[in-house]
Amino acid sequence: MSDPGISVVICVYTEDRWEDILAAVASVRAQSYPALETLLVVDHNPVLLERLTKEYEEYEEHEEYEETSRVRVLANTGPRGLSAGRNTGIAASRAEVIAFLDDDAVAERDWLRRFAEGYADPRVMAVGGRTVPVWASGRRPRWFPEEFDWVVGCTYRGLPPGRVRVRNVLGGNASFRRTAFDAAGGFATGIGRDGDRRPLGCEETELCIRLTRARPEAVLLIDDRAVIHHRVPEAREHFGYFRSRAWAEGLSKALVARSVGAGRGLESERRYTTRVLPAGIARGLRDALLARPGGAGRAGAIVTGVLTAAGGYVVGSVRARRGGAAFRVAGIGTVPTAAPKEGTHG
Repeated sequence: MSDPGISVVICVYTEDRWEDILAAVASVRAQSYPALETLLVVDHNPVLLERLTKEYEEYEEHEEYEETSRVRVLANTGPRGLSAGRNTGIAASRAEVIAFLDDDAVAERDWLRRFAEGYADPRVMAVGGRTVPVWASGRRPRWFPEEFDWVVGCTYRGLPPGRVRVRNVLGGNASFRRTAFDAAGGFATGIGRDGDRRPLGCEETELCIRLTRARPEAVLLIDDRAVIHHRVPEAREHFGYFRSRAWAEGLSKALVARSVGAGRGLESERRYTTRVLPAGIARGLRDALLARPGGAGRAGAIVTGVLTAAGGYVVGSVRARRGGAAFRVAGIGTVPTAAPKEGTHG
């Protein structure tokens, strides 16, 4: 099977991450397996859209570059939020495989090569990678358990190593065949993030479950050699954010369970809560008994995180049953049919 072409989609929303955005694009341009194109999708921010368009127009005018390093700047044509931005990128992209990179992350040089290797098997519909936190303070807070690194958008303790089959990939470091979206539709709006307003998530989980329902033979992989480094700002190193993100995860899981059923929607979470987290608590308590820094804090954070997420799930489930609208998210199962023209170039 020939090597697939890959389009990379980076969704952006704020000028506060200007340097991060430029670094993310530069890391894609430095790949050992070149991307066909990089698409920057700007989420309802005309100032950022204009600034990025000018930035990359000027770059291409004054620098020698390969066709594969071209950057296209697009406006999100759907409602505000990460899911609609990704759907805009999917519709505008040209390659057989679409990869997604967070706007505050940089990819290692072989990131796309590892993705491409996974698609040698025609059954593979998605390949994800490993996301490593880069803490603003220079090191992980002592109380912050690795089992909860998903709170800051990173790979967490408990995921199996190597290249393994999984229920779902993690959205900030993932790729899909275009035919996956043909089969299952796009990302559901109303579940994922809306800039910094709501720390929700799970949109990639819901999509992956829909995909394997539509294509039961589909294989979804995570390859821990496909590495990106994700910046964790100082504001997200605090316990208050930890709790708010855990609560939002519970709300998000309730939406997913309502949409695709609790059986599949919580399948991986059952193993996580019955095996991975108890082991993490035990390690924390052992470290506390051995007078190692942070042990008691990590054990306490795990307990707090579980209870907070469970509370969010209960509240989210009640809201979904009462209102109904919580799981009838706009645009579920759809992808825009035409590439956006406003704000594009190249």
